[in-house]
Amino acid sequence: MDDARKKEILENLNSWTTENLGKTIGIVFTDVGDESLTATMPVVAKVHQPYGILHGGASVSLAETLGSCLSVLHVDMEKFAPVGTNINSNHLRAIRSGTVTGKATFIRKGNTMHVSQIEIRDEKGNLINHTTMTNNIVPHSKL
Repeated sequence: MDDARKKEILENLNSWTTENLGKTIGIVFTDVGDESLTATMPVVAKVHQPYGILHGGASVSLAETLGSCLSVLHVDMEKFAPVGTNINSNHLRAIRSGTVTGKATFIRKGNTMHVSQIEIRDEKGNLINHTTMTNNIVPHSKL
């Protein structure tokens, strides 16, 4: 994928809507490959749980945003919609501040189902969270 196409995709994803959960928690898409998608999220008070560490739900939100958008990039959205049907998330390490980076890649990219894995890492490269996500690819006529 050339740089111009990457820039176009990232601009579209980052400006998709003006209000959504991703915007609220500060998710920014930063890179896209042929079968991967990367985004960052700041670890600040609004994504903390009461102990002052990154809330697991915020990690899952980053992971699901990446997994869903990765599928969106690989289906004909005029005819189909990726619909999340399963997410399994393992919180492996606590983090209090900084920025986390999530990267989604396909485990399986079929015609009717996508399975992706999402790794979320801190600025030192430590694995904070590992998530797998399944999206069914559903024709609009069946929604």
